[in-house]
Amino acid sequence: MEKNKLLERITLDPEIGHGKPTIRRTRYLVESILEYLSGGDSMEDILTEFPDLEKDDILACITYATEVLKHKGLTYSAA
Repeated sequence: MEKNKLLERITLDPEIGHGKPTIRRTRYLVESILEYLSGGDSMEDILTEFPDLEKDDILACITYATEVLKHKGLTYSAA
């Protein structure tokens, strides 16, 4: 799926998730899905745990995070 179509899956609504980015106006926070992935869960693990999500939803979270980092120029130092 093209990047813009993936990003359409990410929504910002002050009434949902305290205004944090969510997936398709659900209460699934982008940051939560990214935490699962960074914790070692696979896409298949997440899809099994949350059957109403789709593979493209997870790809949308990764795409969204990539775009935010590109535009914000954020860096992280573990030091």
